[in-house]
Amino acid sequence: MGNLLNLAILTMLVATLYGPVYRRLTVLGVLRKATDEVRLAAQQAFYRIEDTMQCEDLHYYTPTHQIFTACEDSVLPRFKWFPPLGNFEGPVDSTGSIHVIDPRTMKSTRLAFENFAGPLVTHGIEVLEDPDSPDAVYIFVVNHLPNMVYYHAGPHSQEIPRACSQVELFHHVLGTNTARHVRSIRHPLIVTPNDIIAESPLSFYVTNDHFYRDGFKRHIEDLFPAAKWSNIVHVQLDSLESEQAETGVDAKVALTGLQNNNGLGHGQSKGELLISSATSGIMYRGRTNPETRNISIVDEVHFDSSIDNPSYYTDPYRTSSEDAGGYVLAGLLRCIDLAKTHANPNGKDGVMVWYTRPKAAKEEGGVVEWETRLIFEDDGTNIRSSSTALLVPIEPKPQEKKKAWLFVTGFVSESVIAVEVLL
Repeated sequence: MGNLLNLAILTMLVATLYGPVYRRLTVLGVLRKATDEVRLAAQQAFYRIEDTMQCEDLHYYTPTHQIFTACEDSVLPRFKWFPPLGNFEGPVDSTGSIHVIDPRTMKSTRLAFENFAGPLVTHGIEVLEDPDSPDAVYIFVVNHLPNMVYYHAGPHSQEIPRACSQVELFHHVLGTNTARHVRSIRHPLIVTPNDIIAESPLSFYVTNDHFYRDGFKRHIEDLFPAAKWSNIVHVQLDSLESEQAETGVDAKVALTGLQNNNGLGHGQSKGELLISSATSGIMYRGRTNPETRNISIVDEVHFDSSIDNPSYYTDPYRTSSEDAGGYVLAGLLRCIDLAKTHANPNGKDGVMVWYTRPKAAKEEGGVVEWETRLIFEDDGTNIRSSSTALLVPIEPKPQEKKKAWLFVTGFVSESVIAVEVLL
């Protein structure tokens, strides 16, 4: 009888744990490897955009049909200094750059900085139309500066953070080749910033992708779904005119309870906010409260890999019977391998890009069902890592299926690539 009871308990445990454990192994890519059947970039016509190294984030600016991004100016420094990957062999004095990509020519133009000399260690960005001038934009850029107090403090500096990350705000007049630095933004609640979404030049949200900056507990945050310690912070500025990064900066926590929240994106509607939980493989759709500045979660979509910066593709050629609009998310083929490749310039990190949209209109109070498919995959040979993917429309030809240019980039990729895909 005792053996039967033990067997019953074991059976219940296996039945209970099998689903979550298998899901976890799938997202991390433990059971996955590139095969001959995957959609390798070499099997498709694609472009490599020159001078776009390690551009972690992309933003398609519809009014001018341009893509904005922030990149590094050389490949090797990131493998020594990049706090989001736990690379702290620094400090590295490097200045990244802001680029504008023209999808029609597949050329990148870097913007010359005004009133800014760096360093700039780039990560997530946001592009916002200047409310006072439609021919200009504000560009927010996460900057992972080294904390020089730590490096000057000597052997007893373990309690001092090694990074002093902040947000840089630039102003760019469309059609020019310059970006003017407006100010730097720093606050104690901005700890491990990853991505930004702005409401105005004075108001924005920023993700802290980890609670712990480094060490064993940071790894716990990545591996265990119950470690929901990261947060999203709302930042309010008193003024754009400040020479001190911490002056006139007010911040509050707007959302907690998600694991490893990384990328932010604009959704289908104006009030929709997209949040990615990277190592959970979950994209959340949320809404902001204009009075409290808090974020509430509406629903979630699950993917079979890690995911990062989400984007929404609006189909400009939609009809009442056909709309190719959907959400686009990039991730890693084997996220689990980052533990051994994150500081290796010769590593190989495969990529996956997902495209998802609701199957049908949701009945009031009903649950949305999603149609998700893999639209691009590479084993890491042609592009190493993917943190952002977005679609740029191609005018359809009669009797042909709709197509779009898929732009993919990664935090350690040597260039942004563009691939033509069917929608």
